Amino acid sequence: MLLSTSASVQPGKQSWPALPFDKWKETCATLHLWSQVVGKVRLVRTPWLNHSWHVPFYLTSRGLTTSPIPDGERTFEVEFDFIDHLLRISTSDGLAKAIGLQPMSVARFYREFFACLAALGLDTRIHLVPNEIDGAIPFDQDERHASYDAPAANRFWLALLQADRVMKQFRARFLGKCSPVHFFWGSFDLAVSRFSGAPAPAHPGGVPNCPDWVTRDAYSHEVYSCGFWPGGDALPTPVFYAYAYPEPEGFKTAPVRPGMASYASAFGEFTLPYDAVRTAAQPDTVLLDFFQSTYEAAAGLGHWRREELEYRGPQAKPAAL
Repeated sequence: MLLSTSASVQPGKQSWPALPFDKWKETCATLHLWSQVVGKVRLVRTPWLNHSWHVPFYLTSRGLTTSPIPDGERTFEVEFDFIDHLLRISTSDGLAKAIGLQPMSVARFYREFFACLAALGLDTRIHLVPNEIDGAIPFDQDERHASYDAPAANRFWLALLQADRVMKQFRARFLGKCSPVHFFWGSFDLAVSRFSGAPAPAHPGGVPNCPDWVTRDAYSHEVYSCGFWPGGDALPTPVFYAYAYPEPEGFKTAPVRPGMASYASAFGEFTLPYDAVRTAAQPDTVLLDFFQSTYEAAAGLGHWRREELEYRGPQAKPAAL
């Protein structure tokens, strides 16, 4: 029995939605900053993991979640629900608070969120300057970013949901050290990273409002990373991307698939327009081809021990176990 259906999402098949950046860029910027407010709470309350793997969000069937965060012997979780358009805070001892996602400034969102945390006994302090953003305004002073287009936010989540699903298929092909498929609120992208196992040269750093030691920890070992980014001022269109650090000689001119993919020198990565995937007859096949071919370029030119790192077992579940 179907109990309820939000007006922002309809039952049935969920396809790759259109996501023109210029139609929702103000909402995107605001949502990015809201996510940082929430993400920094996970950051300060969770034990540090290499490559900052303790800070990202994860896709859910309604939005994005922090996953459980420790609070002594109890836990709490924060979820952006892009169907009912709520920010939910729930604790393992049965308490809960929610904030309606609607047009409001970052400063107001910060105040309301932290008031909810305090009411739940979750007093927390965070660094108020956003990370990885030039000219960042402290959260408690930001009255500039205040947009929220609910249908656009829902389409963004649906795009992430499709990307997450395919990226998990790609992740399953690798036997070596590999990240989860996770959403970084600092750079506002969905990513998965594969590692060769070899150490990498020290990263030069230079990421805005991010200590260089954090960047060097993230890139401490040879890595191939790919993902989805909804767009920004520097590249105002949603794209899938792939890069390697350190970038091996010949990577930028390597033949990759499909033909719509290209190397963006300004970003040091291959990009594939989201629309090229969305409008394809077989979007999953096109996207997997992009990830696989860029990985092969990185691993082949970087002399990775591919025979030891790539999973060659069954790619389909047995009918019964």
